[in-house]
Amino acid sequence: MLNKSFEPAQIETRLYELWESRKAFSAQPNSGKKPFTIMIPPPNVTGTLHMGHALTMTLQDTLIRWKRMQGFDTLWQPGTDHAGIATQMVVERTLATEGKTRQEMGRDAFIERVWEWKEQSGGGITKQLRRLGASLDWPRERFTMDEGLSRAVREVFVTLYNEGLIYRDRRLVNWDPVFRSAISDLEVESKDVAGNLWYIRYPVEGAEDATITVATTRPETMLGDTAVAVHPEDERYKSLIGKSVRLPLTGRLIPIVADEHSDPEKGTGAVKITPAHDFNDFEVGRRHNLPMISVLDDQARVVLDEIEQDLSAVEGLADPAFVRSLSGLSREEARKTIVARLEEDGWLEKIEPHRHQVPHAERGGAVIEPRLTTQWYCDAGKLSGPAVEAITSGRASFIPKQWENTFFAWMRDIQPWCISRQLWWGHRIPAWYGPDEHVFVAHDDADAQAQANAHYGKAVELRRDEDVLDTWFSSALWPFSTLGWPDKTPELARYYPTDVLVTGFDIIFFWVARMMMMGQHFMHDVPFRNIFIHGLVRDEHGQKMSKSKGNGIDPLELIEQYGADAMRFTICALTGIGRDVKLGRKRVEDYRAFITKLWNAARFCEMNGVKPVEGFDPATVKSPLGRWIIAEAAAAITEATRALDSYRFDEYALSCYRFVWNRFCDWFLEFAKPIFNSTDEAEAAEIRAVAAYVLGVILRLLQPVIPFVTDTLWHSFGYGEEGSLISASWPEPVVPAGAEAAQAECDQIIRLITEIRTVRAEMNVPPAQKAPVFLKDALPQTLEHAQRWQEAIGRMARVSEIAPLQGDIPHGSAQAVVDEATLIIPLAGLIDLDAERARLKKELGKAEDEVAKTEKKLGNENFVTRAKPEVVQEMRDRLEAQQGECVRLKAALSRIG
Repeated sequence: MLNKSFEPAQIETRLYELWESRKAFSAQPNSGKKPFTIMIPPPNVTGTLHMGHALTMTLQDTLIRWKRMQGFDTLWQPGTDHAGIATQMVVERTLATEGKTRQEMGRDAFIERVWEWKEQSGGGITKQLRRLGASLDWPRERFTMDEGLSRAVREVFVTLYNEGLIYRDRRLVNWDPVFRSAISDLEVESKDVAGNLWYIRYPVEGAEDATITVATTRPETMLGDTAVAVHPEDERYKSLIGKSVRLPLTGRLIPIVADEHSDPEKGTGAVKITPAHDFNDFEVGRRHNLPMISVLDDQARVVLDEIEQDLSAVEGLADPAFVRSLSGLSREEARKTIVARLEEDGWLEKIEPHRHQVPHAERGGAVIEPRLTTQWYCDAGKLSGPAVEAITSGRASFIPKQWENTFFAWMRDIQPWCISRQLWWGHRIPAWYGPDEHVFVAHDDADAQAQANAHYGKAVELRRDEDVLDTWFSSALWPFSTLGWPDKTPELARYYPTDVLVTGFDIIFFWVARMMMMGQHFMHDVPFRNIFIHGLVRDEHGQKMSKSKGNGIDPLELIEQYGADAMRFTICALTGIGRDVKLGRKRVEDYRAFITKLWNAARFCEMNGVKPVEGFDPATVKSPLGRWIIAEAAAAITEATRALDSYRFDEYALSCYRFVWNRFCDWFLEFAKPIFNSTDEAEAAEIRAVAAYVLGVILRLLQPVIPFVTDTLWHSFGYGEEGSLISASWPEPVVPAGAEAAQAECDQIIRLITEIRTVRAEMNVPPAQKAPVFLKDALPQTLEHAQRWQEAIGRMARVSEIAPLQGDIPHGSAQAVVDEATLIIPLAGLIDLDAERARLKKELGKAEDEVAKTEKKLGNENFVTRAKPEVVQEMRDRLEAQQGECVRLKAALSRIG
């Protein structure tokens, strides 16, 4: 006997362990089935489950469970990413609590310590994914620094280097001065900061008392200025183009150049150019062949090595001693000191408050310094061509399609990819340097030494490159490195290319594009056929979740409170194509009610003797009720299958919801109540068999999204042993003979009962009061249906009798139309008609007043343009609801005249 309620905490962990112990999630390479593959976006080994993970993993698990039921050989490849910076940061913080640093330990000892941490504390997120119910093929779990994957990384690096697609170059990078490493754009977060614009006069050389004023947010980098830029069409400065200015404090002579980077509408229209400390300035510097002078070191402290020789004692302008006193100061200290001296010397014109975007390291929060360094680069431009072609040719497709434009925009304007990082944890770059710094790229030490011996004609000592590769480099190989490449494994031949990638739009460039590039280059095929891009998880008001706002939700807390099924179903129901997911606890609570409804319906069936009937054929059912619900089940199967085929997770969940709640529970079981207790044993037996069949369809339909409660019911009802629903077949639609007529009959009765209930509710008829219903102008078939279903109509609509209208319409009757018939419901004696009219008119007046207020607010242009979009949308939704209430009240008034 089923418990009174479903208790997720008592079932979910045990059931998941049962599935895993039976290898229910495992791929079956030798099965002969058609393969279906999804690669997990590998979460960081340091990570914990957040709502973004819960969204992505729920959608992937829904797809993989569905395909498994359809008879595919499914591989959902699990694994984690070594997460260079994040992991190194975690371990360094642990060391700090012990009073140690990695520098004191040395590289080898530190790396050993990281591996120890990984084995003991890393990968906690994989346990959390199990808690979510994710049916990953765990025995195949990979880690981006497994030996097999490391071998793939070395093979790719060496190959691309030999092809000229990996090289060293001196360029500007995002530099974290605390972690002292280059970092990727994805690890940079721009923050709106209150700062200043400093207006500094630069004296024009050869023109007495003439100056040009530049506006800058970074006076501390002026020591590295190599030009002043003005717009070529700016009339104020045309006469100065080609001349030079003297740089205050140093006296160095720098040119005035014409470049469209300078915006005449901003500041003074003249900007200082510091190519070694600004990305835009770097491009200006390349266009004009300007020197690139670094004046900040790897910790963002002033360093004067590159300007020492240029310090000249230009009388009244430069002060070499002062400039040298800046050496070693932080950016912030140097800024204050330089500004004070410029003001003292008369070069500071003014200071204006100015809000602007400042890049910060996502991890650690350090202000990023654009820094000129020698790094390893990958020629993404050449690799991007085949990836773009794969999308344009349709060999791979974005869903929704509009993300293709984003992909093309990034790929067609792609820059060289900086792949080196100044870390210790990660794939160490397979490059060695000889005594003269000649580089040898090789698979291992022995290979490098052999190359060096051949190059120099003798044995020489080599130095290994200290840097490691960007984490995204190894992640880009994930779809094929996890399958055994560079070996030609059976898994690689069977499961590559994969079928679908499910991910967020924020990593289209960083991960999706790079997997496309590497897959095309090394596998000569796309890594996935479809790329489903979902939106962000936001709070219920549409706000982005963040710690600072305090509106984040921990998925594990939701699971503990409501169960994994409730959270999974909520995610599916809210995930539409091309829109963000607005999630709040109330939504999860509401959808938990759906699971409770399913459980209660199953208990009702159990109490009424419903159980699977061996050999039952739904196509042979005779009763209209049985034919109707079987046809409705067939429609639900078709809708759910079509929705999943097109990645419409919301439509899949809601089609199941509508069928279970609105059709099976609210109507079929209500209609079936008297039949279950009928003396007509044949009819009762058939309806019990139908109920069992349809319940089995429901459990199979819902298994991909709510696997725990469905499997529990599947086993309890005897459809199969515990844990077996995961491998049951996806239901096929069956439409019995006579289904069309049965649907027309049952749907008409449903419309009739619904309309009677609506009228009673609008007229405030007490629930205990039964009323007669007369049918005017009804066709003989309608009257026949009404008589056949009079017990259900009487019980479900509180009707004392239903019959054709004889004579005139009774005074004080409410009227409603259903199909061709007019329903006449006499209300005299049941309610006070005059009081009811007065009540409805009063409520209508209030509703119309509310509509007027809302329309006035939405008619205010200031409100619509200045309010947050979600607030405006909420107001529009409110107006729609208020207008609907007016329509309802007017209809109620019209019913009683």
